[in-house]
Amino acid sequence: MAGNNSVVGGAVSLAQINEKVIIVQMLVSIFLCINSLLIITFFRKECFYTTARYILFAVTLLSDSLMLFMSDILLILNYFGFAMQVWICVIISVVVFVYNIVTPVTLTVMTLERYVAICMPLRHAELCSTRSTMHCILIIHGLSSVPCIVVLSTFFASASLSLYKQYRLCSVEMFMLSRWQDRVRSAVQQFYFLIMVIIIVFAYVKIMKVAKAASGEDKKSSWKRLRTVILHGFQLLLCLIQLWTPFIETAVIQNNVMLFINVRYSNYILFNLTPRCLSPLIYGLRDETFFHALKNFACFGFHKRNV
Repeated sequence: MAGNNSVVGGAVSLAQINEKVIIVQMLVSIFLCINSLLIITFFRKECFYTTARYILFAVTLLSDSLMLFMSDILLILNYFGFAMQVWICVIISVVVFVYNIVTPVTLTVMTLERYVAICMPLRHAELCSTRSTMHCILIIHGLSSVPCIVVLSTFFASASLSLYKQYRLCSVEMFMLSRWQDRVRSAVQQFYFLIMVIIIVFAYVKIMKVAKAASGEDKKSSWKRLRTVILHGFQLLLCLIQLWTPFIETAVIQNNVMLFINVRYSNYILFNLTPRCLSPLIYGLRDETFFHALKNFACFGFHKRNV
């Protein structure tokens, strides 16, 4: 979230902050370059943009790239103490709030797609067609908008009209004017957390049963898909923990500002950047078809000529 990237300081040495900001810029630049390469590869072959799992993979790449770019801009603005009018921050935060949730929701849907492919193979073509996937993407964005609507609705209900013209640092804390708003946000995020965990566990158990019962090539394929689900589960866990970090940071800042800065920086690296670098690993490198297409594109067609 936007609040996860703001830098609050004064007690921290400039050299230490500079080092952290530079590291973040390097990591974000690397991830954006990798994601851009994968997105271009996705659009170069028809089999990718007509297959459900690759389409959902592209959604996570686009969502992650937008989220990384926007959060990094907010990090820089907060680092240099650049205040903006509240109404502008509201517009920016809508994008950040929504796409902060899009990735975990999409990962949950990708897990369900793997479940259908393994446990309901005869219905996979019907349930996971290109048309159904496009409808699913709309549903993903609709579900991801609910927490944003809740947070902004409580803010609009409490904020005075004069507040929107004030200049403030753009962060998630700006929208929490009362304790009850924190509790409402917490309730919504815990509900999403619970539903996603239930879906992941359900898919894992079902796929595990099929993998154990399968034989030969089917068994090998099922175990490979099971490992994909496990990676999705780990990636989703990191994304979901990120939803809890604002509550940890709120408790820490009341006691020690220096500790708060270190905790927020660690949270950003572990629960914002890390899960977003796993998507290229899961489908960009582990998927043989996509990996060969990526390698061919990265090598300017030389790899294909050799083959």
